[in-house]
Amino acid sequence: MYRPLMQVTIALLALQFGVSAMAADLIVSAAASLTNAFTDIGHEFERAHPGTKVAFNFAGSGQLLQQIAKGAPVDVFASADQETMDKAEAEKLVEAGTRADFVRNFLVVVVPIDSKLSVASLNDLTKSEVRHIAIGNPESVPVGRYSKAVLTASGHWNALEPRVVNTQNVRQSLDYVSRGEVEAAFVYRTDAAILPDKVRIVLEVPTQKPILYPITAIRGSGDKTGAKDFIAFVQSNAGTKILQKYGFGKP
Repeated sequence: MYRPLMQVTIALLALQFGVSAMAADLIVSAAASLTNAFTDIGHEFERAHPGTKVAFNFAGSGQLLQQIAKGAPVDVFASADQETMDKAEAEKLVEAGTRADFVRNFLVVVVPIDSKLSVASLNDLTKSEVRHIAIGNPESVPVGRYSKAVLTASGHWNALEPRVVNTQNVRQSLDYVSRGEVEAAFVYRTDAAILPDKVRIVLEVPTQKPILYPITAIRGSGDKTGAKDFIAFVQSNAGTKILQKYGFGKP
């Protein structure tokens, strides 16, 4: 029933970038929720830097960190949470002086566009008609950690955990709910915004801490100058404009 989205595995990364390294001057690993915005930013960055080719790897932040730790060729890493980036720093994978928070996101609950489910509070998710709730795996997906933390603090986690469908990243959760395979999902507001004809936001969920995304150059980068240039472009007026177009807020 639950068909996983295609992911770029470590083996595929090695194959893809090992073969196409000449074509890709800069390799960026970024949280799945950045897919649309970073794809646009990549096009604009290439226009501003003729001859430079940017290749992207989008997945859950924890999965991306595992890939980098195992030697995947990456120049820039953008995570959807501080915890994952803290781990990257602890493992000495981050280029000193390049880490910066660049956007803010917001946690929401979405349902299929044609759902009759009424959700005015987290308690409504305990209704019998809510049989499955898609949440990113808290062990490796930031949106899952945010969701679990909120549900734990509100006292709903134990009741809802049996209904939770763990996903590999936020876009997989969005995919499940858009196809009606789950009754609800915890995603970012920016993800809900890209499928307004398939899902609707029923609840905005306050988090204990702001959801801030950090970006950094990777210590083992083969193009540290290019990595710093990309990070600077993301934070520039042009980059910020694209991020805001997709619903991201300022950090």
